[in-house]
Amino acid sequence: MKTIEMRDAGGPEVLETGCRPMPEIQTGEVLIKVTAAGVNGPDLVQRRGHYPAPKGASDLLGLEVSGEIVARADGVTDWTAGDTVCALTNGGGYAEYVAVNAAHCLPVPKGVSLIDAAGLCETYFTVWSNLFFEQKITSGTLLLVHGGAGGIGSTAVQIGALLGLDVYATCANQDDCDFVSSLGAKRAINFESEDFVEVVRAAGGANLILDIIGGDYVARNIKAASPDARIIQLAFNAGSKMQINLMPIMLKRLIYTGSTLRSRSDGFKAAVAADLRAKIWPSFAQGRLAAQTHHVFGFEKAADAHLMMQQAQHRGKLLLSPSL
Repeated sequence: MKTIEMRDAGGPEVLETGCRPMPEIQTGEVLIKVTAAGVNGPDLVQRRGHYPAPKGASDLLGLEVSGEIVARADGVTDWTAGDTVCALTNGGGYAEYVAVNAAHCLPVPKGVSLIDAAGLCETYFTVWSNLFFEQKITSGTLLLVHGGAGGIGSTAVQIGALLGLDVYATCANQDDCDFVSSLGAKRAINFESEDFVEVVRAAGGANLILDIIGGDYVARNIKAASPDARIIQLAFNAGSKMQINLMPIMLKRLIYTGSTLRSRSDGFKAAVAADLRAKIWPSFAQGRLAAQTHHVFGFEKAADAHLMMQQAQHRGKLLLSPSL
């Protein structure tokens, strides 16, 4: 099968097409013929050599795919050959075929094309598990989303608006602000000309904050938060080391937390998949949610896709397809 390989750790230029034997499926897994694979932030971190694949997982990049199931192993009863699915993978998505835990697959939502479905799982699993899964969320809650125009951000904006939250989102320019407003954001904040701390505090403070920036945003998030707020850190694009005053966490009774999805147990991911299927997936058919695909690249253009994400030149998701 055709693959996208890393000849070494480094910049986007280290990505190149390769060839490997097809993966062998284990008990509880299905083999998916990949229609498309999503490009995500962790792929870029792994490409740089800082996010190695967990033990037993494929060393290939790619944490989400869409495609057709062509085989199933013992223990799989929910899926059969010929079913079209989107799936959360533990690596290996940058290939023509990938073996996936069957419980981490979801049907392609009605109203979403098979290729666009490749960009759903990583961001929806991440946003849902960190913000909403097993959490009591009240309509009117102020949710602040940083990087609102990206994959994680656009997903959080859509789900937040769907659930009746007042979504504020930071963006890099007016076009991005217009984009997140079209997704349901109540307030788009252009961080080049506005201070999100002042904007959010004028609205009473943020009850939920989703951050992928880090750096000086950590202290600013604490300042923008309302009492009893929850702040979720998913990435550190501006750095993970900083000096901050933690006293406001005590005074405001804040919860500052974070996670990586890849390290969670198979059982946890299966529970999130089931929750998404029951509570969120029907909203696609109802037209209340939509896949947000910015561009689809062929495997030979994987470096271009990584460069576009690295330079934050996209809105929504970037995908790779072995058939282009």
